[in-house]
Amino acid sequence: MTYVTSNIHGDYESFKALLETIKFKDTDVMYILGDIVDYGEGGMELINDISMRYNVYCVVGEHDFLALRMLSGFSKMLESGDRPTPEFISEMTEWSADGGAVTLAAFRELDEDGREGVIDYLSDMALYEEITVGGQDYLLVHAGIANFTPNIDLDSLSPEDFFGVALDLSKKHYDDKIIIVGHNPTTADNGGEDRIFYGNNSIDVDCGAMRGGRLGCICLENKKEFYI
Repeated sequence: MTYVTSNIHGDYESFKALLETIKFKDTDVMYILGDIVDYGEGGMELINDISMRYNVYCVVGEHDFLALRMLSGFSKMLESGDRPTPEFISEMTEWSADGGAVTLAAFRELDEDGREGVIDYLSDMALYEEITVGGQDYLLVHAGIANFTPNIDLDSLSPEDFFGVALDLSKKHYDDKIIIVGHNPTTADNGGEDRIFYGNNSIDVDCGAMRGGRLGCICLENKKEFYI
């Protein structure tokens, strides 16, 4: 079976509960559509877990992208002993206030090899995934696609192009391909119902884990939904 979830935000316990709920097997595949870190305290445990799984693939989100820059800079300062620049301090402060404080705290507890492993994993996260399940084509991205046209060359886009603008779920982007996103929580305070939302040839699976909602997941073969 093929599963898609998103925006786990360091909620490692919910991720483990999800795997148990869906009875995730070695023959299954899971795609996580970004924002695996920040807000929750289990970001480093989550990365350690999924990095060991050959059948779990992660698409990068803006929290992962920023965490990579902040943690890489912090790690380099530890190695060199250099003092941070005012610009780095400002960015670090802003990131910490937006959920990054727990990520940094957990990263600091790791040894050198552990920190290197986290940075390597965040560096290798894909910008998007294209898959076919049951004869249906899917495009998996974190938030959306900037300046979208049906014939856009996805490989020509920058990371920010995939999480700078949320997908307009009311608009049909492809005739024969379904876009699945996270990023925009379907929580009550965002006008939703903490459930997976189906748009116009699009699906939003971010149900607000660690942000007032819950962790959502969909099985693409049968469209069965799971919530933790």
